[in-house]
Amino acid sequence: MPVISQERLSTLIGRIYDCAIEPDLWPQTMRVICEDLRCLFGVILLVDLKHSRHRVVANWNAEEFARHSIGKHAEETTAIYRSASTPTQNPLDEPLVLSRDVPEAVYRNMPFYTELIKPMGICDTVQAIVLRDPNRIGVFSANRHDSVGIVTDREIAIMRMLAPHLRRAVTISDLIDIKALEAHALSATLNNFQIGVIVVAADGRVLHANDAARHMFDSGGPVRSINGHLTAYKSEASEELAHALALACNNEVGIGATGIGIALTGLSGEAAVAHVLPLAKGDLRTRLLPTATAAVFVSKSNDPPPTDMNAIGHAFALTPAETHLLEQLAQGATLTDVSRVLGISLATAKTHLSHIFSKTGVTRQADLIALVNRLTPQVRRPIVS
Repeated sequence: MPVISQERLSTLIGRIYDCAIEPDLWPQTMRVICEDLRCLFGVILLVDLKHSRHRVVANWNAEEFARHSIGKHAEETTAIYRSASTPTQNPLDEPLVLSRDVPEAVYRNMPFYTELIKPMGICDTVQAIVLRDPNRIGVFSANRHDSVGIVTDREIAIMRMLAPHLRRAVTISDLIDIKALEAHALSATLNNFQIGVIVVAADGRVLHANDAARHMFDSGGPVRSINGHLTAYKSEASEELAHALALACNNEVGIGATGIGIALTGLSGEAAVAHVLPLAKGDLRTRLLPTATAAVFVSKSNDPPPTDMNAIGHAFALTPAETHLLEQLAQGATLTDVSRVLGISLATAKTHLSHIFSKTGVTRQADLIALVNRLTPQVRRPIVS
């Protein structure tokens, strides 16, 4: 008997891909996944390996964990994830399990476990690496309560099936914030993006390409439009791209890791990567263009980094101190945490927050964070250094 039905797996994968377009759906999607994994709460955690800092990007039922995980235990937990960032030791899409991958004698004596995890009744965790580069790692973590027991082969098998789809959704969200895309505003919205975005039909026919993609077409870039059909400059990459597009159209459940990080090279030798997002199914994704089956995101190696918090501060005329406070709050810190980190009194922190409310036009901290989330990519928000 399969660990999960094909119909249920298809539903979960569809929900995951919807999150690439609408990041606000992550909490309810995580809830559904955690229910299948019999887990108490779930988080997507982004860890800055260089500065030993991390933040909860999205969570379900993990408010207590989110409040405490970014503080005193950051150095300790970062050390664990540094080892997980080594590709030879931890292959992508192979789940990490606390009870199997970390010796019990080690984790049961860690302050992070004894002071935070154990009091919450957590006995185990199963994780998938969803983002990995030299300076940071992102993980999707589902956590088991004592009343259920440690993670079994069943949960590991489910996470293994979901891992590449989680990675695809987070990777694309890391490149671009496509939450606002709607069919009537597709052209204007896509043309604001500096990476190439191409929306294609079932036969690879280009339905829409933004300005950055059209520039690639015209300048001998890594992707081309031949007789109106999308292809890559190099034949090997064209075959891989065509295979990924076919799977996106006909078998998004079986697409797995295909179409994540396709290596491309242009006429001048400039390197780039492409990521394919299935669009053929789901009400949310088919809203972009009814006949579309996939979107291809092409990022060149010299693309500029995403907008940092300073741009938001400038837009709302925030002072440097107010911008620093906003950045800390956006990472999940409490006002008390922020006052300690910035070396200011709690009263001063509250004054800064009041000024931020006035300048941004919100009255609650939750609304402020929601505003920040709308103005910056859901995953790639800078980590304070």
